[in-house]
Amino acid sequence: MAIEVHKVEILSVSDGSGLERLIEDGAFGADEVIAVIGKTEGNGGVNDFTRILSDQAFRGVLADRGTRSLEEIDQIPMAWSGGCDGVITPHATVFARVADDRGSAPTPGDKRMTVGIAMSDVLLPEDIGRPAMVEKGRGGVCAGRWLPPASRTWLTCTTCRRRRRCSCRRRSRTRMRAERPSTPRTPSTRWTSPTAPLPSASRSRAWRDRRRPERGGDRACDHSLYSSVASCSSGVELDRAQIVLVGNTEGSHSRYRVGHGKMEDALDQDGIWAAIRSTGLKLPERPHHTDLRGRLVNVFLKCEADPRGQLRGRRQLPLDDSDVHHHRQIKGAVGGVTAATVGDSAVFVSVAALHQGPLGGGPVAAIVRVD
Repeated sequence: MAIEVHKVEILSVSDGSGLERLIEDGAFGADEVIAVIGKTEGNGGVNDFTRILSDQAFRGVLADRGTRSLEEIDQIPMAWSGGCDGVITPHATVFARVADDRGSAPTPGDKRMTVGIAMSDVLLPEDIGRPAMVEKGRGGVCAGRWLPPASRTWLTCTTCRRRRRCSCRRRSRTRMRAERPSTPRTPSTRWTSPTAPLPSASRSRAWRDRRRPERGGDRACDHSLYSSVASCSSGVELDRAQIVLVGNTEGSHSRYRVGHGKMEDALDQDGIWAAIRSTGLKLPERPHHTDLRGRLVNVFLKCEADPRGQLRGRRQLPLDDSDVHHHRQIKGAVGGVTAATVGDSAVFVSVAALHQGPLGGGPVAAIVRVD
């Protein structure tokens, strides 16, 4: 099979018309969609309902336009990251698996993009931010990891989003926490986002070479351990990890290739270009976004205000601002850097990058069209 991947703009808080147009234009069928990764216009916090609205809109299109049951559609990973601070445009990147003749025949030794998906076991309240969360996520990564190890380049992990949900579900889970014997974490992205990348990181050779002896749950506090290929989003209304594993492999008939790199800090444009170059795209020594010539589908980044309060030796204030949360400030800043680099404001920039790239930086993935 071949993979098709397209980016569509989200025109309103519950808009799915971009996905509808792709289906109507024959880019792929509704039943061929296997994953969606998108940015929504909310605040990105625990009370951000725009993720839910976009999720319902896109799943509704698949239900109306396809033949799959609601239960089958519920199993499609849709990773929504809230918050389009600064110049970031709400958008979604849609992945579909189509017949080989819809793609391009690969040459021997040529690696093209392919995608694996999986769901983890249900995460219990007492699992959050602890080794049990890592182990359950690791099981999901292994289940989705049907790509050759050398071809693995990017993993985005979020918790599964069901079609119907509301604040009542959150209250019921609060009651469930009170009834369980062990002490749970308070539901917060403070624990889920830093812990979520550890399953993918623990599968990598680089992690195993640097890993310290097991010390229980304190790995989430050890910032020297991170993954350079994981991007994780989280939400308190969700209860499972869903995995979208994107990589390159021989034999794929896809017209696309994915590459990865990392930003060392919030200004590191070279880290973005390194991810694009790793797809095999030929660029000048000092590239400009016009050199991409429309071949870049999207870039995916994680970012974080450096907890040391420094950027290239200069003092930074987001962590001390009582009016605007540092998540909003750094997302807007890195979103502007990224948009200026690639010449497009519809870029996937997500905050809370602890254990995802170096402190103050973050991992980068790029998908390009190669034919």
